[in-house]
Amino acid sequence: MADSWMVQRAAGVVLHPTSLPGPHGVGDLGPNAYFFIDWLHSAGQALWQTLPLGPVGSGDSPYMGSSAFAGNPLLVALEPLVQRGWLAGSSVAADWDTARVDYAAVTPWRMQRLREAFAGFEQQATVEERAELTAWVLSEQAWLLDYTLFMALDQAHSPALWPDWPPALAQRDSAALAMARASHAQEIAFWCFVQWQFELQWQAVKSYAHSKGVRLVGDLPIFVAHHSADCWARPDLYLLDASGRPRVVAGVPPDFFSNTGQRWGNPLYNWDAMAQDGYRWWIERVRRQLHLADLVRIDHFRGFVDYWEIPADEPTAIKGGWRLGPGMALFDALEHALGDLPIIAEDLGIITAEVNALRERTGFPGMRVLQFAFSGDAGNAFLPHNFEPNTVVYTGTHDNDTAPGWWANCSAYERAFAAHYLGVDGHEAHWAMVRAASFSVARLSLCQFQDVLGLGSPHRMNTPGTLGCWTWRFSWDWVGPDLAQRLANITAASGRTGFNRLKL
Repeated sequence: MADSWMVQRAAGVVLHPTSLPGPHGVGDLGPNAYFFIDWLHSAGQALWQTLPLGPVGSGDSPYMGSSAFAGNPLLVALEPLVQRGWLAGSSVAADWDTARVDYAAVTPWRMQRLREAFAGFEQQATVEERAELTAWVLSEQAWLLDYTLFMALDQAHSPALWPDWPPALAQRDSAALAMARASHAQEIAFWCFVQWQFELQWQAVKSYAHSKGVRLVGDLPIFVAHHSADCWARPDLYLLDASGRPRVVAGVPPDFFSNTGQRWGNPLYNWDAMAQDGYRWWIERVRRQLHLADLVRIDHFRGFVDYWEIPADEPTAIKGGWRLGPGMALFDALEHALGDLPIIAEDLGIITAEVNALRERTGFPGMRVLQFAFSGDAGNAFLPHNFEPNTVVYTGTHDNDTAPGWWANCSAYERAFAAHYLGVDGHEAHWAMVRAASFSVARLSLCQFQDVLGLGSPHRMNTPGTLGCWTWRFSWDWVGPDLAQRLANITAASGRTGFNRLKL
């Protein structure tokens, strides 16, 4: 852990930018991102954790996007484009419902606004602005060239998946790709523009957060989507058949979340092929994520030890088997290339001694989730008195219910145990969980923003294995004037960074 702030006790909040308020149908990197950072600062919080920032994919999930490197176009705020004179203010006057993200409606609307902004850029951009875009494209071409061509071809051949494109394109014949780059040059230029704007806006948000003492925690899914620029550009790095379709897919066996497990459907890595060039793709992927965030949570850390392999023709995750992952060799390569790695290991689920051993060798902090703490006895590893300092504790994650929702829906045993442990009768149980997390020895303590707001189950971000998730948004009307100070006092009293004195 290279930065001193990472070895201090700190607290933060989990909220994906799409959940921010705003008039344009989905939360973005516009004014409300800055307002939220101001709120975090006023609440004494030193960390803002997001979900993956990449394009959303199947089921609107940020864990199933079209690129492991690109930013989500829906996060590009429209206000800066209007301010630059590239987008007419009248075209963004629509005031969308802020309660939920209606991806089916808002995605085409916002993409059309981005296309209008690109047309405005082409007509009005200064020489300096054009040079800035050109320089950025050159600096990111290692991933941007394949991504923008993939998006152009995807637009041209939708709804076909890439194995069903014309064979020369699906199999990446060099002459066919050259012709495609020429014939789709305008569409490629559009996608370069969108990613450039995402980069500028995100880095501005990051800089503002740093000015307020807030560091950004990113989220790196272990797997990528099959219909993605990554898989199409390097099919040799995945376990695919001759046509480019997955032979086996990723998931997890039956667990706390599902009796049939979770069949994620991502293609699985060809780890032998990745090892041959020293895990170069992974090095560039982690380098990119550490450019976007100060600290990165790697999802499904146990998959680097062994992972659940499911035959592609199986409808559930039940009939799968464990296969060996790359282990420490991958992290040795990452550390050799990138130095100290500010990474959180998501070590949830079925955790073996081998998984614990790998996490300890890397030195990464593991995760503890309070909602998992009360199903057993006092020896439960998720109870705060069993934590070690090199830990990140959460009241709940994006896959969990909200804290009030959990209290309402957990078993009678769990509720009774939690009542004794937390010293509550059910009234404001969410605050009791925030306090328990913050006063633990865990170095970092994070809570869902829904838990600060005291919201119930209808406000959870995701219910694994179901559709219609990832749409939650909040309204500033829900954020009472005392919430920031209440959270700040807990943070200060528990010795975490932020305010060091209570306001009485």
